[in-house]
Amino acid sequence: MSATELHMRPSARRIALSVFGLGYVGCVSAACLASRGFPVVGVDVNPSKIDFLRRGQTPVFEERIGQLIAEVVESGLLTVSDDPAAAVLASDVTIVCVGTPSAPGGGLATRYLERATDEIGAALATKDSFHVVVYRSTMVPGTCEEILIPRLERASGKRVGVDFGVCVNPEFLREGSSVRDFLNPPKTVVGESDERSGKLVTSLYDGLGGPRFRVPIPVAEMVKYVDNSFHALKVGFGNEIGAICASLGLDSHAVMDIFLADTKLNLSAAYLRPGFAFGGSCLPKDVRALMHTARIHDVEVPVLANVLVSNEMHLRRAVDQVIALGKRRIGIFGLSFKPGTDDLRESPMVELAERLIGKGYDVKICDANVALSRLLGANRDFIEELLPHIGEVLTDDVDAVLDHAEVLIAGSREPAVVAAVNRAGAQHTVVDLVRLPGAEERRRREGYVGLGW
Repeated sequence: MSATELHMRPSARRIALSVFGLGYVGCVSAACLASRGFPVVGVDVNPSKIDFLRRGQTPVFEERIGQLIAEVVESGLLTVSDDPAAAVLASDVTIVCVGTPSAPGGGLATRYLERATDEIGAALATKDSFHVVVYRSTMVPGTCEEILIPRLERASGKRVGVDFGVCVNPEFLREGSSVRDFLNPPKTVVGESDERSGKLVTSLYDGLGGPRFRVPIPVAEMVKYVDNSFHALKVGFGNEIGAICASLGLDSHAVMDIFLADTKLNLSAAYLRPGFAFGGSCLPKDVRALMHTARIHDVEVPVLANVLVSNEMHLRRAVDQVIALGKRRIGIFGLSFKPGTDDLRESPMVELAERLIGKGYDVKICDANVALSRLLGANRDFIEELLPHIGEVLTDDVDAVLDHAEVLIAGSREPAVVAAVNRAGAQHTVVDLVRLPGAEERRRREGYVGLGW
C-alpha cells in the first residue's frame, strides 16, 4: 500500500487546500495533506520550486518526502501554480507557510507574511464563498490580529469571522523527521478567529494522534516560541552540566541518565506552571553551590548563572506591582516558601514582606502554619533576623488581615487563603502570586491582578 493510500481519508476530499510558500514547512505540509486525500495546490514565487514539484520532485531534502511528493503529484492530489488568486479561488482553505526571518534588531520580519496576506486578501475580494486563511508560519503574539487580519480586511473589503475566517496553526516539525512528525504529531494547536474556522482547520488532522487545542489566536502564536525556547534552554542546560562534569572528571552521560530517569519531577510538568519566585532550603543554596563549583574550575555557565538573577526579577516584579497600585495597607496570606510547611528559609514571601515593610508599607501577615508561638530554632532565628518586628505584623486572624488591608497578596493556595480571597470585598485589590482556583474567572473583574500569568 502506498503512502497516499495509507493516509487518504474519503471525508477529506470535500476540502480543497492551497499552500502559500513551498519551502521546508510548506512543502512537507502540502505533501502530507495531499497524502491524506486533500486536493492541494502549492504556490511559490520561486519558479525553480514550482518546476521541481510539477515534475514530481522534491525541492527539499527530507526523509520520505521524495517518495511522497512523487505519489501525490502522480495522483493529481498535489498541483502547483504561480497564480495566487487562482489558487485561492480554487480552494476552501489557504495555508500560509512563508518565511519569517529575524529582523536586524532580532525582531520578526513580516514582509513575506504581508505580501502573501495582501495577495490572499485581493483574491478574497472576488470570492463569494466563505474561505479560511491559516497561518502556519512562526510569528510572535499579536502579529495576526494587529497586522495580518487588518490587511486581509482592507484588501478584501470583508470582515473576519463573518465573510472569511483566520486561524493560526503552528507546526512542530523537526528537520530530518518532519513527515513522521506531521503524521504522528505531539499535539495539534489551532488558534481561531471563530468557531466555524477552528472546527474546519482542526478537521484537517482527523485521525492523527496527540492532544488537540483550540485556543485564541495569540495563544497559538506564543506556543511555538515557548516550545523552541525551552528546547534551546534544555540544550544549554545539558551542555553546561556536561562542562562541569568534565571539569570534575565525571561521565556526564551517566549523570544525565539518572536525571532523565526521573519522570515525576525532572521530565514532567512539575515546576513549569508560571507563578512566584522559588525559595526554600534547597534550590537557591544548591544553584549557588553548583555555580561556585563551576567558577573554581574555570567553567563558564551563563544559563545556570542567570537562574538566580531571573528568580530575583520575579520578586522585583511583585514589589513593583504592589507599588504601582498606590495603596499603603497590605495584607499577605502565606509566609513559608511553599504551602504545607512552616519553613521560612529563603522564602520569597518573607523577602517580599521585608521589602514592603522597608519601603514604609503597613503590612499584616497571616499564615496558619507560621504562628509566632510555633516558631522554633532556625525558623525563629531566621524570621527574627529578617523581620524582627514579626510580632507586630504576624497574625492567625484572617478577619484582622481583611479588615486591615487595601491590597491582599495571595502567596499560598491553602484552602484558608482561597476562602479569604473569596470573602474579599470591593474595597480590596487582590494580587494573586500563585493562581488561586478560579483565578481565570476572577481576573475578569476589577481589582484582581495576576503575576506572570
